[in-house]
Amino acid sequence: MRPADIEALVVPGHPALKGDLVLTAVGHPDLEANANHSSIRRVALSGGDTPWTHGPRDSAPAISPDGRWVAFLRAGEGEGPGGKPQVHVMPAAGGDAKRITELPLGAGTPVWAPDSRRVAFTARVPEAGRYGTEGADGETPESPAEAPRRITRMDYRIDNIGFLRDRPQRLFVLDAVAVVEGGGAEPEPVSPDTYDVGDPVWTPDGERVVVAVPQDWDRAETDYRDLVAFPLDGAEPELLVVGEGHAEQPVFGPDGTLFFYGSSYADGHREANNTGLYAAVLGTGGPVKARRLTDIETVDVESGSGPAVPAGDELLVAVRNRGAVELRAVPANADYAVLADLRVLHAGPAVVRGFAADGDTVVAVVATPTSAGDVVVLGTDGPRVLTDYSKPLRDKGLRPVEELTTTAPDGYPVHGWLVLPEGDGPHPVLRVVHGGPFAQQDWAVFDEAQVYASVGYAVVIGNPRGSAGYGQSHGRAITFGFGTVDVDDVLALLDKALERPDLDSSRVGIMGGSYGGFMTSWVASHHPERFKAAWSERAVNAWDSMLGSSDIGYFFVDAYVGTDPEVLRDRSPLTYAADISIPFAVVHSEQDWRCPLEQAQRMFVALRRAGADAEFLLFPGEGHELSRSGRPRHRVQRFDAVLDWWSQHLG
Repeated sequence: MRPADIEALVVPGHPALKGDLVLTAVGHPDLEANANHSSIRRVALSGGDTPWTHGPRDSAPAISPDGRWVAFLRAGEGEGPGGKPQVHVMPAAGGDAKRITELPLGAGTPVWAPDSRRVAFTARVPEAGRYGTEGADGETPESPAEAPRRITRMDYRIDNIGFLRDRPQRLFVLDAVAVVEGGGAEPEPVSPDTYDVGDPVWTPDGERVVVAVPQDWDRAETDYRDLVAFPLDGAEPELLVVGEGHAEQPVFGPDGTLFFYGSSYADGHREANNTGLYAAVLGTGGPVKARRLTDIETVDVESGSGPAVPAGDELLVAVRNRGAVELRAVPANADYAVLADLRVLHAGPAVVRGFAADGDTVVAVVATPTSAGDVVVLGTDGPRVLTDYSKPLRDKGLRPVEELTTTAPDGYPVHGWLVLPEGDGPHPVLRVVHGGPFAQQDWAVFDEAQVYASVGYAVVIGNPRGSAGYGQSHGRAITFGFGTVDVDDVLALLDKALERPDLDSSRVGIMGGSYGGFMTSWVASHHPERFKAAWSERAVNAWDSMLGSSDIGYFFVDAYVGTDPEVLRDRSPLTYAADISIPFAVVHSEQDWRCPLEQAQRMFVALRRAGADAEFLLFPGEGHELSRSGRPRHRVQRFDAVLDWWSQHLG
């Protein structure tokens, strides 16, 4: 796989299923258009697929309960409402799609009501005179000419979205069928503009919509979330469940039980919390206490794979486990069920990215070391793959992935992988560290490792302490300890790989982004003898300024590093910049609000002042997610720069 081959990274989204109708939005980078394109395809349960829509940016298909309609999001071209995702509806039997919203900043994923007529969705509603809307004076100012923002809270912006308080995310309900049939009205917000709402789901009677809301109605900064019901007759919203931490993605079971994903902050920790499945039996006497169905230590639900799906007396959930994301079944009456007791629907060296069920039929989108994602139907005889979206990628050439296990100096087990290049070697080696830190390197095709291996580098990746997927205690092992046992694990896995005679221990580089960028900066200053050069990207380099400049710094730094100024200084790679004696690349995006640009600027200046061989590569117009979802041409240019850097320093 070469840099331009990212166009062959065809990735299906969460599937929608009703009867024999299976839909998924399939996306890929388009280098010529310099955009990420997607369209919806129909997948046959017998195998194969056909176009359902033609894009260029269609996503989030949802099939009505009666199977008659499909709602989805479509974004066109341009900067106005037409260029934003808007809800469209078309007959499931085929026909033209009709746009039913035209909101200034677009709409979120549509959710059908039980009556198969109405849809609920969320949308950010801008203040007048902002984001291309008309102000009170009748003028529509350009962005630089907008009025100043008055900021009174720390949670005023977020990376990859932007400013929050002048465009709250509100709940909308619309009679979609009436609009399609030529009637209906413009959608009006159901929730107020004083707090955000998210993850809408209809109550079984169709009279209310339940959403997640910041605790205490968002009166102050909080990472707690409650579940609230909005009656559609105009009555006051009702608090249903007070979260003991974060609550999200509610769904109703057949008996009216409300299930949702959540985490617990009861032990005082806000960091590295395993996500669990909760159940709440709703009453009429105010908010109820939910019951956790899954074990806190061993079960970590991957909420990004979609909400739980009721299936008889079980709930289907995706769970992170040692680099895999497995599809498991949780009994509805479970009580802190451990991972080993959850029925397996799909496991092995694979990643379940989304799933759906209807009756006895279960479909999932599954990625593997040779696939960025395919639709699979799960039956009693095992999984049956229905699509082959990654064939063009395999035709470009994918290098094999080998599992690695070893132990750290203190005897702790360490797990990861080695991606091998072609030929006998000895090969130069790259140790690539993932971000997070509470995330996991997984079994799916990893474009970075494949690109580097394709030109001759052996790539070592893995999940040191601090990562997700190996138990909550594994994730918390580096709380107040960045740069300690995580470094031991990173180096131990590298040493395990270097035992091979076909790897060249004299030509080793280290690289990573975000937390991986921190690790790169830290290791380059504390163990420079181990590496020929370093590539540190979107890194945390200075905790003192991260605290105030990052969108999440005001709570993330306290949770992971603490509040003592001396500790903040001691745990900052910037403090040790003068100890870096190897060539060092500082790489950052101009619009990164997660690890802000000043983190790179301070590090680069400190390195140059110390006489280091340092370069600074800055990408305009990109945020923290450049390497994963940035503009396709920037992604290729980044790969080209990475390969040029390692060619210079590793050969």
